[in-house]
Amino acid sequence: MTTLKSKLKEDLTTAMKARDELTSSTLRLTLTAITKEEVSGKTARELSDDEVQKVIAREAKKRREAAEAFAQGGRTEQAERERAEGELLDGYLPKQLSDDELGAIVAAAVDEAKATGAEGPRAMGAVMKIVNPKVAGLADGGRVAAAVKKLLAG
Repeated sequence: MTTLKSKLKEDLTTAMKARDELTSSTLRLTLTAITKEEVSGKTARELSDDEVQKVIAREAKKRREAAEAFAQGGRTEQAERERAEGELLDGYLPKQLSDDELGAIVAAAVDEAKATGAEGPRAMGAVMKIVNPKVAGLADGGRVAAAVKKLLAG
């Protein structure tokens, strides 16, 4: 069992003993998503820590989107719960890049893309190809795309 998955299980046990409903239900759903990912496909397999991290990131993103939708729908109580679940899951992910750090990485990638002849908004794909491996797991794809668009637009 991967170390991240075992940490989730240990934390679930601790939360259940403490009768922490929010934490236990969030971790249960996340562990279920991990198990579902493990058994999808032709053969069952054990996920690596990186793959488990991707599942956790996907679950956290779902929580953020749901919180936004509930807030727009006027259901503040449900939105707060979704936000709390998202923050709980963010604790298992690596620290996200700050806007300044992300901007520096994107600026370097834009310069690199310009050196190969790609300029303007059409260079988006080339720049994203350079940036994505550097920021994988450290920044949300939407944030990265927005930063790239902003820099390419001028």
